Amino acid sequence: MGHGHPHIAQSATDKAELRNFGKADEVREFPQGRVELITVGGATIGRAIFDPGWRWSTSVQPLAKTKSCEAPHFQYHVSGVLRILMDDGSEFDCKPGDVSLLPSGHDAWVVGNEPAVVVDFQGMVDYASGKG
Repeated sequence: MGHGHPHIAQSATDKAELRNFGKADEVREFPQGRVELITVGGATIGRAIFDPGWRWSTSVQPLAKTKSCEAPHFQYHVSGVLRILMDDGSEFDCKPGDVSLLPSGHDAWVVGNEPAVVVDFQGMVDYASGKG
């Protein structure tokens, strides 16, 4: 006797919402990449496109001004390969179909010749904004 699925973010109107990254609320560009942001159900979701050669420590660090990426990420990997290096030295590749949960304190870069595309449900709000 369940009552359907628990709500992730219940909006005041409780109406269906449909958004598209092609018509993002905001686009933040940085060297060799960009983040497209949409707000749906009161939550902000980001789609990041990282071009071949992109690396956080060379593209975004000058904006963030932190030793490593401090934004936590909960993300679905759509295409391409993104290598993650945690501050503790662990390293792994995120590939299409993967879901990654990254705590703050990491570097990341694109592996290969294909852009890495990720949809991030947490952590993109302040990304490349100078705030995080």
